Amino acid sequence: MAKCKNKKKRNGVAAMDMTEGPASDLPQAMDTSESGAHNHAAGAPAIKVKKGRPMKRTKNVRKKKSIAKAISSNEKTAEKVSKIESKQLRTQSAKLLYE
Repeated sequence: MAKCKNKKKRNGVAAMDMTEGPASDLPQAMDTSESGAHNHAAGAPAIKVKKGRPMKRTKNVRKKKSIAKAISSNEKTAEKVSKIESKQLRTQSAKLLYE
């Protein structure tokens, strides 16, 4: 077993330097960064993530990338469906107008 030769023996507690005031007296900028909560699309279901042993980094990156790809494809299909429905409504109204 290796010995720690860099340990220094301390006889007492060193006094702190109190020349400057505490940092809380100074004005600080407000933290405007977003928290970890993200607003997912309303139509997309929440994906359950199993909590087990931690994964390797590359596997985790691949998994996150595939989840993001699946969500984006769901959003694309929902957008396509809404476009098709609006197109059908327009054609129906045009047909009714000329009858």
